[in-house]
Parts: sequence; structure tokens; C-alpha cells
Amino acid sequence: MSRTTRRGVGALVAVAAASALALAAPLSASAHVSLEENTAEPGSYALLTFKVPNESETAETVSLTLTLPADTPFTSVRTVPVPGWTAELVRETLPEPVTVGDTEITEAVTRIVWTADADAGLGDGELGLFPVSLGPVPDTGSVVLPVDQGYSDGTTVSWSGTGDGAEHPAPVLYVNDAPAADHHGGSDADGDHATPEVTSEPDATAPGTATQVDALARVLGIAGLAVGAVGVVLAVVWRRRAADAGAGPRHPQDGGDA
Repeated sequence: MSRTTRRGVGALVAVAAASALALAAPLSASAHVSLEENTAEPGSYALLTFKVPNESETAETVSLTLTLPADTPFTSVRTVPVPGWTAELVRETLPEPVTVGDTEITEAVTRIVWTADADAGLGDGELGLFPVSLGPVPDTGSVVLPVDQGYSDGTTVSWSGTGDGAEHPAPVLYVNDAPAADHHGGSDADGDHATPEVTSEPDATAPGTATQVDALARVLGIAGLAVGAVGVVLAVVWRRRAADAGAGPRHPQDGGDA
């Protein structure tokens, strides 16, 4: 194979590899702030553990703010000590009184703020666990628990989104509703978390199916691109070799005088 042919083949392979990587990149999803266990029974006292991954390569996670509901407040809020972090319970007057059991509640803990001590922030590739006991769990469908993640460079990521496809979904505690299938603690916009009926074939309208189909389509697209690139490379090599063979060795009489 000539030098020119080898360069052409190398260029085609490089383009195919770059295209495959570009298609494969969206398949990897970033980690979300989520609950280790996201279900609880009404009236229970739930020990919830928030899993917080640091997603910055240059900054540390140095603060975490959990917002608790004011319409279904928890009368008991207790944090579990996290080494290197200080927890603060913020108690506020509720917009409207809420009856919990036989008691009318006019104020409650509405926020928990964790702050890292010096050199205790979460670095690149680290995961923090923040346990808290909440109760009694209200008799409701689900409870959205937004979390603001503060970084050492001054930026804040608000994990408060709801609905399918939210970029930064909020953790959700499911009580009477069935957990969503997104595995990130996010909630549907209409609050319907019913588990889809299992059939012999996937239901294209079932929650999460569209994402699975999209991922499969990307994988098949990458495979098709790779096969196509190999075909192009082989075609170039075959045509080059055919051209070299057709030219053949030149004899003195070829193109010379009789």
C-alpha cells in the first residue's frame, strides 16, 4: 500500500472514530443529587440519606441547602453528624397554619444548611452522604425535596427541577405514589408515578421507554457508522490496488519508437 493510500485510510479511520465518540458522548449521564432510599410510609419517621456527587473538576462542594415543604411540614427534623460538616436547622413561621394530627403548626424547620469546614469540601470524583431523620411523613402522594449545591468557586447548582427530562431534578420522597422510573429522585409534572403494566413487548408510551429507545438508536447508529467506515476503507484500498495492478510494469516498446 502506498504512503498516500495509508494516509487516506488513516484519515478515514480518524473521522469515523471522532464521529463515534460524538454520538456516544450523550449516552453518559452526569450523576444527580438523589435519595438512597426514596420511599416511606405515611406517619413514619424516615431516615433519608442524600447522596451528593461533586461534578466539578476544579471546585469543591462546600455547602448544601435542603428545602423542606411548608404545606406539609415535618414536626421532627434531626440531622446525623457528618464529619467535617456543620448542620444548621432554619426554623421559620409558616405562610399558613397547618394541622398535623391534633396539633396546629404555625412554625417549622423549612431548611437544613450543611457547611463544610476548612479543607472538608467534596473534591473531584468524591461523593458525600448527608443523613437526616424526618417525620411524621405526611399522608400524601410524594414530597419534593429541592437541594442547592454550593461550590467553592461561588457557583450554585439548584436541584429543584420536576417533570420528565429535567436537567437538575429534585430528589423526591414517594409516599403513596409509586417511585418514578428515572432513578434520580425526580418527579413527573402531573404527579402520576403509577408503575406501567408489564407486557410481553415494551410499551412505547411507558415512562423511561423513550429514553431507552433513544439510547438503543444511538448505539445502533454508532455501530452502523463503524461498519460504513470499514467499508469505505476497504473500498479505497481495493481501488488503489486495482489501479496499481492495471498499470503494470512498463516495457521499452510501450510508448517508444518502433
